[in-house]
Amino acid sequence: MPLLGGFVADAYLGRYTTVLVATTIYLMGLVLLTLSWFIPGLKPCHQEVCLEPRKAHEIAFFIAIYLISIGTGGHKPSLESFGADQFDEGHAEERKMKMSYFNWWSAGLCAGILTAVIVIVFIEDRVGWGVASIILTAVMTISLLIFLVGKPFYRYRRPLGSPLTPMLQVFVAAFAKRKLPYPSDPSLLHEVSKPELNNGRLLSHTTHVKFLDKAAIIEDNTPQALQKQSPWRLATLTKVEETKLIINMIPIWLSVLVFGICAAQASTFFIKQATVMDRHIAGKNSFTIPPASIYCLTAITLIMYVTVYDKLLVPFLRRNTQNQRGINILQRVGIGMFFAVITMIIAALVEKKRLDLLRPSALANRPMSVFWLAPQFIVLGVAEGFTLHTGWTSRVLLRPSPGFYEKLRYSVLPKRARSR
Repeated sequence: MPLLGGFVADAYLGRYTTVLVATTIYLMGLVLLTLSWFIPGLKPCHQEVCLEPRKAHEIAFFIAIYLISIGTGGHKPSLESFGADQFDEGHAEERKMKMSYFNWWSAGLCAGILTAVIVIVFIEDRVGWGVASIILTAVMTISLLIFLVGKPFYRYRRPLGSPLTPMLQVFVAAFAKRKLPYPSDPSLLHEVSKPELNNGRLLSHTTHVKFLDKAAIIEDNTPQALQKQSPWRLATLTKVEETKLIINMIPIWLSVLVFGICAAQASTFFIKQATVMDRHIAGKNSFTIPPASIYCLTAITLIMYVTVYDKLLVPFLRRNTQNQRGINILQRVGIGMFFAVITMIIAALVEKKRLDLLRPSALANRPMSVFWLAPQFIVLGVAEGFTLHTGWTSRVLLRPSPGFYEKLRYSVLPKRARSR
């Protein structure tokens, strides 16, 4: 759903409107979820314990879950990007603040996760998930009110239309002119002047994915013909280069999918491990940790990571690399993926030991302590800090920001190609 929500926000509704609509839908889901626990006609059962929930409860419950999913789809990708829109890319100081914004956004997000897996999970286990739903509904309502209070002070970015249309135009134009010969000089390819770009940037020609250059071949050079030419028949060189750069991103996106598979284990398999492990803090009669609360180790690690990275590592790396970000995006993502590999190795070793202790031949046939899972949750927190919370990469997934293609060129292309 966030893929669809981000596309709709950037192309049609705008981020502010999308956040507002999505949060309202999210609240409707939370309210219905709460009502399905307290209203007699929607309760799971008539009695305290039952083997199968009532049909009315099932319907209300799943409608609520679907509404929350739809709300997340618009809320999750748009709110972070809307916050980034408050910073001016052309202002040096604001650009530096924007880099910190993404790190502190991650810290705030992790603080919410930490509260959820400690407080909300405890209430769900010990009191009931109906009470927990009331708390979540109240928190979401307060967050919506705070968002609305800031309306007069926000900066707004107009929706720019579908980001897929220009790319599709380049492919269609290149295919339509596939039989035309390449021009002897790239300067003969179609391009517009800077004033026509509305403060956008022109991109220079590159030689990779050369087939797409045919989209910018001029068939009739007269001014009248150029003005009447359909964008589905003639694309600018900058549009062609933008499409090439998106194609360059595909291997990066495919690689990060693997990281997503690893990160998903924390809220699925790792939690299932915790449910069958010894969760007592100090002896059988001590406090028992709820299984989902073990995820707080990842959230704490992320908060510590953001603080150390933003206040210590980035200033140190800036002095040594002369890069405002400390290290570039690809290096940061690569380091995070390395830590993800370490996480999976640790998780495999812990799971092997857990299964060995449960074998009939084992001397101590008893579950391991849940704290054996701590290393994999902690290392995963570091991995997520480097890979997922890079800010800029998550923001431009569907709609590139001003200057995106120049940044992408700097990140993806080798130095020799960038210099051209």
